[in-house]
Amino acid sequence: MNPTQWPSEWLRGVLGVCVLRALLDGPSYGYAITQRLTAAGLGEIKGGTLYPLLDRLERAGHVEVEWRPGDGGPGRKFFALTDSGRATARQQAADWAQFTTITRALTDGALSHEGATS
Repeated sequence: MNPTQWPSEWLRGVLGVCVLRALLDGPSYGYAITQRLTAAGLGEIKGGTLYPLLDRLERAGHVEVEWRPGDGGPGRKFFALTDSGRATARQQAADWAQFTTITRALTDGALSHEGATS
């Protein structure tokens, strides 16, 4: 499947943990976050999807926001993890790994299933 065609419900489920993971590497701004996720293979993440998520992370106390002047252009809103955000990123990554182990066991079975009828 082409990454730009991932089902939207799959992306909604994983986007939060992926954004937190991206921010573990340091503060970043929205466009750079979307480019990182695209390069990782998630496909194009639109600002209308990303910014509400970042707002929820900020309201939950996981992200701090700072406006920084642009280099010859407009300023940018940078997002950085708080201590709580770093802990949440690690916990969600561990939880997601466990979840994908379970779902992978189920879906791998479908790949080897030879179409038995009931």
